[in-house]
Amino acid sequence: MSKPTHRAYIVESTPEGSERKSRWTEVGAVWPHRSGHGFDLVLPAGLAVSGRIVCVAPKDASEPG
Repeated sequence: MSKPTHRAYIVESTPEGSERKSRWTEVGAVWPHRSGHGFDLVLPAGLAVSGRIVCVAPKDASEPG
């Protein structure tokens, strides 16, 4: 299997007015379909997931921050 194109995160928002940042927890990886019309999201077995899932391209190691 090739490398995933994106990482999947559960994003827990903070209450409005809070100075804390949202908490991002990596939960899986994303691969595009060969047809180019969709993706497979792969989560580890036994993971309980609820809430908002965000998929983003991994950061390049040379990018700052």
